[in-house]
Amino acid sequence: MNLLPKPKKLEKKQGIFEISWHTVITVDESIRENGTTYAAVLQTCIRKYTGIESTFIKGKQRAGDIFLTMEPENYFPQGYHIAITPEGLTIAGGDGAAVLYGVQTLCQMIAQCGGVLECVDIDDAPDIQRRGYFLDETRGRVLSLPYLKGIADRLSRYKINEFQLYVEHTYLFRDLTELWRDETPLTAEDIIELDAYCRKRHIELVPALASFGHLYKLLSTRSYGDLCERSNPWNADFSFWDRMAQHTIDTTDGRALPLIKNMLAEYGALFTSDKFNICADETFDLGCEKSRGTAERIGKDQMYINHVKELCDFLHSYGKRVQFFGDIICRKPELIARLPQDTLCLTWGYAPEQSVDSCHAMAQAGAVQYLCPGVSGWNQWMNRIKDSYSNILKMCGYAHQYHAEGVLNTDWGDFGHINHPAFSVPGMIYGAAFSWNQEDIAFDEISRQISMLEYGDTTGQTVGILSEVPEHSLFGWRDAVVYYEKTAREREFENGEEDPPQLLLADADTADGMVEQADKALRELSIQMKRTAAYMDAQARDIVGLFDLTVEAVRIWNEVGAAVVHEKQGVLQCQEKAYALAGRIERWFMAFKGQWRSIGREGDLQHIAEIVFWYADRLRRK
Repeated sequence: MNLLPKPKKLEKKQGIFEISWHTVITVDESIRENGTTYAAVLQTCIRKYTGIESTFIKGKQRAGDIFLTMEPENYFPQGYHIAITPEGLTIAGGDGAAVLYGVQTLCQMIAQCGGVLECVDIDDAPDIQRRGYFLDETRGRVLSLPYLKGIADRLSRYKINEFQLYVEHTYLFRDLTELWRDETPLTAEDIIELDAYCRKRHIELVPALASFGHLYKLLSTRSYGDLCERSNPWNADFSFWDRMAQHTIDTTDGRALPLIKNMLAEYGALFTSDKFNICADETFDLGCEKSRGTAERIGKDQMYINHVKELCDFLHSYGKRVQFFGDIICRKPELIARLPQDTLCLTWGYAPEQSVDSCHAMAQAGAVQYLCPGVSGWNQWMNRIKDSYSNILKMCGYAHQYHAEGVLNTDWGDFGHINHPAFSVPGMIYGAAFSWNQEDIAFDEISRQISMLEYGDTTGQTVGILSEVPEHSLFGWRDAVVYYEKTAREREFENGEEDPPQLLLADADTADGMVEQADKALRELSIQMKRTAAYMDAQARDIVGLFDLTVEAVRIWNEVGAAVVHEKQGVLQCQEKAYALAGRIERWFMAFKGQWRSIGREGDLQHIAEIVFWYADRLRRK
C-alpha cells in the first residue's frame, strides 16, 4: 500500500473491516472544534471511492463505527494512532491536527482499497513540527480564492501545516492605490476567508510581504519612487529582469520605515497567525547609490541588520514572531544575535546538490531555522521535477540533522510564473514526505507512489513522464525573456546574467537538428501521457490537458530559439515556415490565456503577452 507521508509504524493484523451503508462516522465529544470538518473529509472520501453514503454524528463509539477521538494523554500533538479491526475502526490523536492527519491517512487507504480495508495498527508522528509551503502570489499569477482553497485541501491531504502567499504588490492596500491600480490584487476579504478555511484544516496561513528588497512596483510609483536606492525608477519601462534584480528601499530616508511599518500592520491584521515573514531577501542594491555614504561608514551588513531589527521589534509589539530569508545574514551569521531570540531564519538553497554550508553556519551561530528547498518551477514551462526531488531530499535531510524548527518548501514565480501550479504538486509532496519522515525514498519509487495517490494512475507513470519534459527544453522562457529585453529594449544586464543556452551557441543546421531531436522526444512523451490517461482517476485527468498544452509550449519555443539562431547568423528562413510558426504561437497563446484565467486573475498576463507577440511579429518581419 502506498501512503505519503510514510507512517512510522504499520503492523498488519488478521481480518478485514468492511465499510457499508450502516457505517457511521462518530466524532467523540473530546473533539470540541473542527470535528465536523474531519468527518466531512472522510465522508467525501468514502463517497468518492466506495460509492457509499456514510453518515456522521457526535457521541459514543458503537461496534462497526469509524470513531474519531482525541487522547492527549496518550499521544503527542500531531501524533495519531489508527486501529482497524473487524469490529470497528478508531482514529485517536494527540490533538485535533493529529485526528485530521489520521483521517487523511485513512483516506489514502480507502482510495486504494475501496470499502474493504485490511486490519492494521498504525502509529505515526512527524519528525519536523512545522512543514510549510510558500507560494509566489505576486510575480505572475494571482490565483483565485477557490483555487487557493483547493491548494489548502491538498496541503492538508499531505499533512502540511503552514501556508504562505508571497506578496509584493498584489494586495489591495487602502492608501497605496498606485501600487495596485493596474493589477488584480487580493482583497482583505480574500485573505480573511482563506485564513479561516486553512485554520479548520490545521494549516497556519502566515503573511509573507516584501519589506526591504523586491519592492519593484512600490518603488516604481511617482509617490514613492524617490525612496528607491536607485534614481528615477518610474522612468523605466516594465522589465522582468529589473523586477528580480533591483528596487531595494533606501533605509536612510526617514520616510522608509514608517511606510513599511504601516504596510506590515495593515496586512498582518488580516491573519490569525502569530508569525510574519518579512522576506528581506536579495537586497542587491543596498548601499549602492543613495545610501552609499552610510554604507561606507558602517557597512552594508550593519545597514541590513539595523533595518531588519527595526521591523522585528515593530512586529513583536503586535505579538508577531518574525521570519526572514537568510541569504544576506548567512554572510555574517553572528549578526543573528542582534535580533530577538525567537526570530526564524529561513535558510534557503535550491541547487540539486545544495551545500550544507549556510545551514551549518547559521546553526553554529545559534539561529532558529527553517530550511527552505524549492519545487524548481521558476522560469520553466514544466517544473524540473528531478532537480526538485534532489534539492528537497537534501534540504529536509539538513533540517533533520540540524534540528530545524521547520521546512518551508518554496514555489517562486520569477519572470511571470508561466508554469502551471499543478506541475508543482510532485515537489510539494516531496517536501511533505521528507519533512514528516526522514526515511529516504528513491526518486522512481516516490514518483510512482505520487502517480498512484495523486492521479489515481495505476501504471504509476505520470510523474515520471512529467519529469522528462524539461530535459528537452532548448530555449526556455528565461532565455526568451532575456533575448527580448536585450534586443527589443537594448538592455545591458547587471548581476551576472547566465550563459546563453547551447541552442543559441550552435550553427543554424545544428540548431535545427537539436530542435528536431527534442521534438521527436516530446511528441513521444505526449503520446505516453495520453495513453496513461485511461488508467487515471477521472477527476485527475486535467493534468493530461495541461501537459499537452505545456509540451506544445516547449516545442514552439524550441523552434523560436532555432529561428533566433537563423536570424543572428543571417541564414534566411522560409517565409512560409516563419509565418506558420507565428500563427502557431498565437493559437497556443490563446489557449494558454484561457487556462491562466480559469484558475486566477490577470496578474502579469499582459507582460507575458507583450513578449509572446513580439516574437510572433518578428517572425513575420520581411
